[in-house]
Amino acid sequence: MNYNSVSELRAFLEKQGLGMRKKYGQNFLINPAVRWALIDALEAEPDAEIWEIGPGLGAMTGQLLEKGFPVRAFEIDPGFARVLRELFGSRPNFTLIEGDVMKTWPSQPAAQYLLGNLPYNIAAALIADMVEKKRLFRRMVLTVQREVAFRMAARPGSADYSSFSVLCSSAYKVIPLMIIRGASFYPRPNVDSQGLKLELRKDIPGACPAIFYPLVRSLFASRRKMIKNNLRNFIFSVIIKKGRAAPNIGQTAEDIAGEALARSRLKGDERAENLGLEAFVSLAEAVEDLSSGRFE
Repeated sequence: MNYNSVSELRAFLEKQGLGMRKKYGQNFLINPAVRWALIDALEAEPDAEIWEIGPGLGAMTGQLLEKGFPVRAFEIDPGFARVLRELFGSRPNFTLIEGDVMKTWPSQPAAQYLLGNLPYNIAAALIADMVEKKRLFRRMVLTVQREVAFRMAARPGSADYSSFSVLCSSAYKVIPLMIIRGASFYPRPNVDSQGLKLELRKDIPGACPAIFYPLVRSLFASRRKMIKNNLRNFIFSVIIKKGRAAPNIGQTAEDIAGEALARSRLKGDERAENLGLEAFVSLAEAVEDLSSGRFE
């Protein structure tokens, strides 16, 4: 199969009785130079298993297998899965996981590397789910729409900075790679994509407590509000109402919020969009220390 030719891909799909499904966000990467650049950016060690999300008809799958990597491919489309089995099923280093990756990945053994051309409708949710559940990779190379890439790499104080930015930075260093124009895909999308490399951080400022992620989301829920207001609301809903307040601290949300801010050396009049990762970690540690019970 010529993965670089739109006409040949169309002919193959027609012969196989297959079609592109918009709900799956399917776009084949037909630019061979970009495919190789993404694989090279993965810098995977020899014989290390690679998770591939969204293999499609196997353009990059074949390249990975040719380089000797074991591949665990996640494909939701039954028709594409059939083609992948026919092309690579006889290879001992190829494993196909059929179904929605959002549902199938938790049951799979961990790997150090992940390569994915992620559909817009699941990219953020999938990355967030893996980070929150501590399924971390030494390195991930992803293709996402540029809007998602901006959010992942955003810095404090920028318009794209969000709770998702903080979540990504809590585990990875997000490194932009190439911009991938629509002409590199079939069908051609209406927006450009971005290649990203996510390097597992070695300088994370302390292990994030269990309350970290729900706290960060809550602080960004009303991003124009000062953090003391969002923090007070969060503490009331997840600590006071659920009886988790520590006995040596006043039982009002105002008291606990004030103490947590003081321990974190935050004034409270800051906005979440201007805080860095270290501030969020410090605040989460203080809130968890001032409460009893586990946050899951």
